[in-house]
Amino acid sequence: MSMSFEQYMSDMVQPMRNELTSIGCVELRTAEEVEEKLPAAKGTALVVVNSVCGCAAGQCRPGVRKALEHEVTPDHLFTVFAGQDKEATAKAREYFAPFPPSSPSIALMKDGELVHFIERHSVEDRSAEDIAADLKAAFDRFCR
Repeated sequence: MSMSFEQYMSDMVQPMRNELTSIGCVELRTAEEVEEKLPAAKGTALVVVNSVCGCAAGQCRPGVRKALEHEVTPDHLFTVFAGQDKEATAKAREYFAPFPPSSPSIALMKDGELVHFIERHSVEDRSAEDIAADLKAAFDRFCR
């Protein structure tokens, strides 16, 4: 019995997707979904660029989960998956200028405008608790 590469990758990344969808993040899997949801998201929106790397597993996703336990949170939660949903990720990154493509990364938007961004280099050398604290401070500033 053989399995296609696409099916193998889908099976491998599903638990990584579930880490974010289980806490309320809506997956945007196509460029059209990104274009439909991000500009229309009134108020604040958190967009997590998910990834298969170790810093996504050890710091980014756990940091987001901890941050969302805060009393102040964004109105909308979204995620795109770098390397998997390539067109959706590319479209989402258009909203993150002037920052270069980075995964994992976390964007906080307010009424369609980027107001806070955590790049990969600010994920990989920090703990989940540090990332959560950074996000909570941004939530307090922009989501009230």
